[in-house]
Amino acid sequence: MLRSNQEKQQSYEFVSIEDLVPADHMLRKIDKYIDFTFIDEKVRHLYSQDNGRPAIDPLVLFKMIFLGYFYGIRSERQLEREVQTNLAYRWFLGL
Repeated sequence: MLRSNQEKQQSYEFVSIEDLVPADHMLRKIDKYIDFTFIDEKVRHLYSQDNGRPAIDPLVLFKMIFLGYFYGIRSERQLEREVQTNLAYRWFLGL
């Protein structure tokens, strides 16, 4: 039966981002072997605990810069666009 592509999806499907990133993806290997938690200890004293706007997690910022370096993305704006669309990047960042 021929079906038109003009019909929009009418139902929701719940999937885990964990299931969408392949088990052999390079970012899974990096995440497994590199512990990035030291970053929080290094920068904690630079952030105010009791005033100001809540900051973006410095671990996420560091990992984003790491992704840019690792994949050769030179522009921070381009990196932001890539993170919006690439599920493996979002998984790696914990988003």
